Amino acid sequence: MDTTHYLEMFLDESREHLQAVNEQLLKLEDQPQDLKIVNEIFRSAHTLKGMAATMGFEDIASLTHQMENVLDLIRNNELAVSTNVIDVCFEAVSVLEEMVREISEGGDGKQDVSLLVTKLKQMGKQPNDNPSLILSKKDKGDFFTPIQFDEYQTAVMLQAKEQGYQVYQLIVRLSDDCLLKGARIFMVFEALDGLGEVIKTIPLVDELEEGQFEQDVTIVFVTNDSENTIQQKIINITDIQSVGCTAIEEIETIPKNDLKRDKITEKQKDSYSVSINHSPTKTIRVNTERIDHLMNLFEEMVIDRGRLEDIAQTEGNHELSEAVEHLTRVSQDLQNMMLSLRMVPIEKVFNRFPKMVRGLAKDLEKKINLQIVGAETELDRTVIDEIGDPLVHLIRNSIDHGIEPPEKRKAQGKPEEGTILLRAFHSGNHVMIEIQDDGAGINREKVIEKAVKSGLFSLEHAESLIDAEVNELIFSSGFSTADQVSDLSGRGVGLDVVRTKIESLGGHILIDSSPGEGSTFSIQLPLTLSILSTLLVSLQDDTYAVPLSSIEETVLLPKESVFQAHNQSVMDFRNKIIPLVDLRKAFELNNQLHDHPLIEKETIAIVIVRKGDKLAGLIVDSFIGQKEVVLKSLGSYLGQIDSISGATILGDGRVSLIIDPNTLIK
Repeated sequence: MDTTHYLEMFLDESREHLQAVNEQLLKLEDQPQDLKIVNEIFRSAHTLKGMAATMGFEDIASLTHQMENVLDLIRNNELAVSTNVIDVCFEAVSVLEEMVREISEGGDGKQDVSLLVTKLKQMGKQPNDNPSLILSKKDKGDFFTPIQFDEYQTAVMLQAKEQGYQVYQLIVRLSDDCLLKGARIFMVFEALDGLGEVIKTIPLVDELEEGQFEQDVTIVFVTNDSENTIQQKIINITDIQSVGCTAIEEIETIPKNDLKRDKITEKQKDSYSVSINHSPTKTIRVNTERIDHLMNLFEEMVIDRGRLEDIAQTEGNHELSEAVEHLTRVSQDLQNMMLSLRMVPIEKVFNRFPKMVRGLAKDLEKKINLQIVGAETELDRTVIDEIGDPLVHLIRNSIDHGIEPPEKRKAQGKPEEGTILLRAFHSGNHVMIEIQDDGAGINREKVIEKAVKSGLFSLEHAESLIDAEVNELIFSSGFSTADQVSDLSGRGVGLDVVRTKIESLGGHILIDSSPGEGSTFSIQLPLTLSILSTLLVSLQDDTYAVPLSSIEETVLLPKESVFQAHNQSVMDFRNKIIPLVDLRKAFELNNQLHDHPLIEKETIAIVIVRKGDKLAGLIVDSFIGQKEVVLKSLGSYLGQIDSISGATILGDGRVSLIIDPNTLIK
């Protein structure tokens, strides 16, 4: 059987199941008596084992099989949940993640898992590897277990019996190599649709639709057909291993005070035959390359839209202008829809951190509580792909440098367990990500000592720095306050890379720290990187674009309001002196400020831009207007040009460079 065309599906679903196992293991450590969590982990591991076996990845199947055995011991009360059990399970998940990653990179996913398998085997006796699959009525034994029904279900079945119908309990078992379990069960219910009425399913309908179950499904069914007819209808469906059928003679009602615990809702009372009238597929998987290609096509349409707007404005044709305005509104709605397709919840990144924090806290012998807020906040997929590593550096920094050891925290009157808050939220056209800890904060004296020793400045100059400027020093290249090199820190790499990466994404990072109380790292990121709202400005005969996300204000400044301070042109902006950057000089269009033609005029056009808490004014020839543009890379030939983040094509066909204000603010 050629399984190549199933590979992408296998990789996607494997990552989802492994992430689910990670999350549930963390919950299990906090709630070791909750068998529902164990069943969730077992279900994910079992599904992964079946998929891996079908695809021929035997090492993955072998390892997940041993995990299943351990989980089975736990849920049968033969093995207690301990730190050692959780550690070994996490170790197994990490190895599984490595094997899945190797497969995604073109490898065969083979690893020597014998040592890990031995660890899992030593946790207790192995359960029976060959459970009975005999489902015939004469040998069913205890396979068919009693089922409790609520009052509604009881009334329906009693009425059906009075009318001459029979109630059956069906056990449908799927084969171990079944890939699309939800689809197979959907086919089972379609087969039953013409024979009678489904009263109850175990698991519930929603779980069946999503394929969140093991191999067995219990169905309570009302019909006037025979057992043989029902079984023959189902057994012919692909991937159905066996069908058991027995008549229900005694109907046990759930007491009213147990109804809430059993979570029976009106929706669940409805038969599955009603539910299947709706499509069971709520989402579809789409290759990201297709979305990227679709986005590229739409970007070309945005460029043509801009050209049509310019033509309509030049021609003065009323009907053409109306048509272009309508096209603009429709394309903007389409643009919002296109951008939403690229938006991904940031939980895709956040989900990796609880396991990481647990491991680092254990290695450093610290107690740390990680709290995550706003994981549902959505961000462009391109930004999501890039922001993971910077966040890893910042969280590791908080764990290593921020949170103190338990005994030190206790001596300071703090709780022994430190807290790291990871929070994401929308703020205008940006997403804010905050990493906050209640640790020691930034030690000003230690930072200054390291900076002076590194030759960044003299001790006399250091004494004049404000706290915000001292905090910024930890982002200097090669800077580290660690006393010795360890696996976590001390090599002088990390935070400088973090700032560089964040600024390359069009964002910036701020630090707020209080000694003894903790630190907060705030990251501001754009929602998307592909289509930008910009302000077009002119410089000589060229047009440049400045992202609106960086613009604080535009000013027509009287020329007498430009001052000189330390050989730097400055202006007074709302009682704050900010530097001015002449873009002609920065881009070597004119070499001297006094050559600037606007000095001859009464007013100077200035764009006030912000980078974090820093402001600067960009001197331009004139303002043209606001425009949505498509960000295009400069390509490998030009490479990276200082102060330019990319280029765009205007409506008249000309190329406009997009200015990166972050690099112009020092």
